Amino acid sequence: MTPLTSPPADLVPAEHATAPIALGEDSAAPRPGAPALNLPMLISGGTVIAPDAVYSPGWVDIRDGRIVGCGAGEPPRKADYSFPQSTLAAGYVDIHTHGGGGSSFNDADTDAAVARITATHLAHGTTTMMASLVTVPLDEFERTVSALAGLVEQGALAGIHLEGPWLSPAHRGAHDVTLLRDPDTETVDRLMRAGRGAVRMVTIAPELEGGLAAVRQIVGYRAVAAVGHSDADYETTRQAIAAGATAGTHVFNAMRQIHHREPGPALALLEDPSIFAELIADGVHLHPAMVRLIIGSPSRPVFVTDAMAAAGADEGEYKLGALDVSVSDGQARLADGTIAGSVLTLSQAVRYAVHTAGIPVEVAVRAATQNPADMIGLADRGRLARGHRADLIVLDAGLQVTATLQAGVWCEA
Repeated sequence: MTPLTSPPADLVPAEHATAPIALGEDSAAPRPGAPALNLPMLISGGTVIAPDAVYSPGWVDIRDGRIVGCGAGEPPRKADYSFPQSTLAAGYVDIHTHGGGGSSFNDADTDAAVARITATHLAHGTTTMMASLVTVPLDEFERTVSALAGLVEQGALAGIHLEGPWLSPAHRGAHDVTLLRDPDTETVDRLMRAGRGAVRMVTIAPELEGGLAAVRQIVGYRAVAAVGHSDADYETTRQAIAAGATAGTHVFNAMRQIHHREPGPALALLEDPSIFAELIADGVHLHPAMVRLIIGSPSRPVFVTDAMAAAGADEGEYKLGALDVSVSDGQARLADGTIAGSVLTLSQAVRYAVHTAGIPVEVAVRAATQNPADMIGLADRGRLARGHRADLIVLDAGLQVTATLQAGVWCEA
């Protein structure tokens, strides 16, 4: 989606419509020539998913790209846009994605890659995105982090996630094992400083030599230390949490599995209410029962896509870092069969969680909005609440995204 200078054609305010909108029908599609954007607007919906409640009906009031009010019942004045058959929710927040639209955040042309990836996911309702990087040589890592930091500073991205190089070779997933390494103070400082404060998350295997010290060092940079790609036992994972780790990267995937005599990292993460637990709800990475288990645990669930370049693009042959990836039947895999990210969007993840795993709609939506925003400290994203950026999506009865508002501006596919 791209910002419009006028609302999308199916969202014409009543006073500008060529014919009145029938009672009980959603607003007509936006059309060219409707009023300019970022003016005050009041949007009503049959259902509104607020931070701590669900309103049926409800409304959201927006001015200057910010939400100034959200409430239950009929709107306080005539709505500019009315969606009585739809659900209004905050725009999706993806804090772990590697690419989409044929591009990867590791691509050499950083500006073009970011533009294509964010546009691809915005078309599916993701209004905030963090760039995740797979393991590459340190010099290349440093250059890419520095280039992406400039786009974070410009507001195109919410931050940078380093998924590597401090990962377990035993649970490397789709990372080049020859590039993985134990963390040391100098290297951690080097990559964190390259980000100029834009690195918001680092995935690390805490059992590596120097791993617990690195967790403390990462947290010292005000970034999230996430346990992932790890062979840590239960006790070491608890030590990592005590050292400041607050998240688990795609829990159950690329980590030591649960055993009744050695629970491993997953149980240590899921039983702790201070932990944000990433999960990839695509039917490939997790069984629906595991989706329910994570969401029902004391931890806070966070839907992520872990998407690679093929998300929103044709299937075929791709690169993830230096590794060859084949995409077919909706799955991305290395030649040896290892899962290599996904082709998922958060819109698809929410639908899978609700329709297949049986998760309540509001729980699934919050796992794709306010929980990821909270995880990386985005105080003004992920909620339909006063003072937040006006990021809003309109969901039909099947939870398809039919319209997206980003920072108070309607977007067009």
